[in-house]
Amino acid sequence: MKIAMAADHRGAKMIHQLAGSLRGDGHEVLVPFEMGLTQSCDYPDIAYQVTKSVMDGEADGGVLICGTGIGMSMAANKVKGIRAAVVHDQIGAEICKRHNNANVLCIGADMMGDHEMLGIVNKWIGATFEGGRHARRVAKIDAIERGEDPQTINEPMNEPMNETSNEASNSSVESK
Repeated sequence: MKIAMAADHRGAKMIHQLAGSLRGDGHEVLVPFEMGLTQSCDYPDIAYQVTKSVMDGEADGGVLICGTGIGMSMAANKVKGIRAAVVHDQIGAEICKRHNNANVLCIGADMMGDHEMLGIVNKWIGATFEGGRHARRVAKIDAIERGEDPQTINEPMNEPMNETSNEASNSSVESK
């Protein structure tokens, strides 16, 4: 999988560790916005660079890290076509991809340790969008993004995006 990732000053240390680990697992990692470890920055600038990489097709998905993940998620979700999810555990990472087809993962560097963060990213990468009733729901989210009433959507409009070849068959979460 080709992953664009970046962080603000609160997650700058972790982004380099994550990138190295993911490259070691055979993923291609793009870091479109380099951050210094102490240099303060504006997270919307960073979120835009990563989401632009995803929307331009340069990356299959994105990972954004800030203090809580909330600011990055808010900025990322302003970009048309982005479905960014703030995740604090592996269950959330899996479900946001399987049920919501999240194409950007937002994580809080202040909310967890390095090992847990890597587990979350790996769980998200390994999950596959299930489609079916979830595709209809994602189509409704897309309708809202276009300014349309989601109740007008009855059938799935979009095929799964940004799938990985890994199956989520060993899931610890049952489909609802």
